Amino acid sequence: MNKSLYWKNRLAFLLTNFVCMLALTLFLIICGNTVSSIALILILWGFILAIGMGSTYWKRKRQMQVLLTMADQLSERYLISEIMELPEQAEDQVYYQLIKMAGKSMLEQIGSVRRERLEYKEYIEQWIHEIKTPITAMKLLCENRRSEFTKEFLTELEKTNHFTEQALYYARSEYTEKDYSVREICLSDVIHQAIADNKYLLLRNNMKVTISNVDHTVFSDDKWVRFILNQLIVNAVKYRTEHPELAFNVRRQGDQVMLYVEDNGIGIEACDLPRIFEKGFTGQNGRTTQNSTGIGLYLCKRLCDKIGIGISADSCKTGTTLCLTFRINHFVHEVQD
Repeated sequence: MNKSLYWKNRLAFLLTNFVCMLALTLFLIICGNTVSSIALILILWGFILAIGMGSTYWKRKRQMQVLLTMADQLSERYLISEIMELPEQAEDQVYYQLIKMAGKSMLEQIGSVRRERLEYKEYIEQWIHEIKTPITAMKLLCENRRSEFTKEFLTELEKTNHFTEQALYYARSEYTEKDYSVREICLSDVIHQAIADNKYLLLRNNMKVTISNVDHTVFSDDKWVRFILNQLIVNAVKYRTEHPELAFNVRRQGDQVMLYVEDNGIGIEACDLPRIFEKGFTGQNGRTTQNSTGIGLYLCKRLCDKIGIGISADSCKTGTTLCLTFRINHFVHEVQD
């Protein structure tokens, strides 16, 4: 509570007491009272006034401090009215009722927004599942009628499928605990599956892919890891150079297994590197590449945080390296050794 503002708000009360003290002094002088008796009365008045206002200030300050402490401890501070006690003073009870009304209205609004978000999320997931059917059908038709045109068409279908997957995982990223299953997976299998998902995109862009030392097992969700690798592969193609290369390599250090995805693309500017995992951030390279959305790496970071995978990036003018770090608990570590 602001001390100076508190006493400023009580200036009218203090001035009223001062005027009353002057009026009483004049009255006592007219009635023939001695100066000593008048001074004693004024001193007692001032003493009682000071004690009363001081105790009131201390009590109000303590009440406000309790409210602020309770609010700091709440994760949803709009619920403060639910744990507040009914104030003693009449004017405070009015503010209490207003806070209760505001809290109730806020809860109703939050409930409405949550329902709308859930309905929209369910609609997006249903739409994506439905659109996958014609995408798969077109892919099968093109693979059965191989030509230069169908090869280009298959590349565009892979891009379309990538965008639909991105939308689906973005919609589910808030509730990953309902959609992932942690089990022992082989990184070699997941890497080859991710490459197969983007084979036409890689072929059309003459991307050279090398895989080395990837026969390691970790505990994670293969579907989510595969999606993350798909995002990294698409980024490597998007920011490629004239002779693009992409390398997958796995190293193990202690209780960590680190998967490195390295390309020889145009790289990331040093000033942009700390922000590449922010939502919507495209950086200087993204401004030159018109189809950059700033969602891919943000989604990778969000999913990695949800399922306990570390992700980091290093870049220079000769390429970019993304590192996925899988932690192995001591029991699994000893068994594998």
